[in-house]
Amino acid sequence: MSVSYDSNGMKPTMYQDYWQLNCKPFGPLSDMRFYYPSETHQGALLKLRYAIENRHSAALFSGPSGSGKTLLISQLQHHLPDTYRPFVHLVFPQMPSRELLAYLADELGAPKTSAATDRLDQSIRRIQSFLSDNAEGDHHAVIAIDESQLLADCGTLETMRLLTNFQLDGMPLMSLLLVGQPALLPVLSRMPALDERFGVKAVLRPFTLEETISYVNHRLSTAGAQRAIYADQALETLHRQADGIPRKIDRLADLTLLVGYAEQADQVTSQHVDSVAEELVPALADASAGQAGWTVISLLPFDVLRSEPAATGVLGT
Repeated sequence: MSVSYDSNGMKPTMYQDYWQLNCKPFGPLSDMRFYYPSETHQGALLKLRYAIENRHSAALFSGPSGSGKTLLISQLQHHLPDTYRPFVHLVFPQMPSRELLAYLADELGAPKTSAATDRLDQSIRRIQSFLSDNAEGDHHAVIAIDESQLLADCGTLETMRLLTNFQLDGMPLMSLLLVGQPALLPVLSRMPALDERFGVKAVLRPFTLEETISYVNHRLSTAGAQRAIYADQALETLHRQADGIPRKIDRLADLTLLVGYAEQADQVTSQHVDSVAEELVPALADASAGQAGWTVISLLPFDVLRSEPAATGVLGT
């Protein structure tokens, strides 16, 4: 028997056919089609582009967990002219300085040394030599470090500051983007030598109610929705329960589509959203305590679970 796939090359979720969607609207994939240009995201994107295109040595980008920082960095990379290359996006920076600099040298494309393992000074020379050649070729490198608050834990923030010292004819050879959660801000305030390097600081805020409604409708429309799937009151409840945070919105919206499908509802209602949110809280608490949690499984009729054995793959936390 053949298996059909959606436009992302994924097997359709249980509810896609029911809601007449071409693909999963609230999935975890960083798909540029689903990028929503909210005021706060577009403002941050403009500031970061300004910092890079004016060749500032560093810029700061902060926002709560799940606010869309990583997707916006991908959007930034997509829109920058080819002059601003290479663009290195490091998503797991929690490593000692020696390993971090060796990794960055490799990602930049710096020629390797003959040594089996790069020493700290060798990695610095590799990076500086590459950045100088890159600048002479009329290019400007960008290094974006996600989860930068982790750099404080392993003592590498000072190492990153020293990288911003590399110059050619008085101009920085690269732009360093520190991307992190709000916990990064007080750490940087205690490091004035680094803090003063930031040409711009961009901070994401949660969505307003109007932005949450537009965000949900944008993602549904991109996924092929042809009708109003959420009742107006349900969208207001979704915003309240998710605190305007995109990742929370995505998770609640995904599961409410599943519950609405299970109940064969005409629309997702406010009651669906509240019920899923109430189920998620203890499930997340169990998961954080190291217990195996399952989300919204008690809300699904038994016949749906019995007929859809793949359901547990969607519901596990």
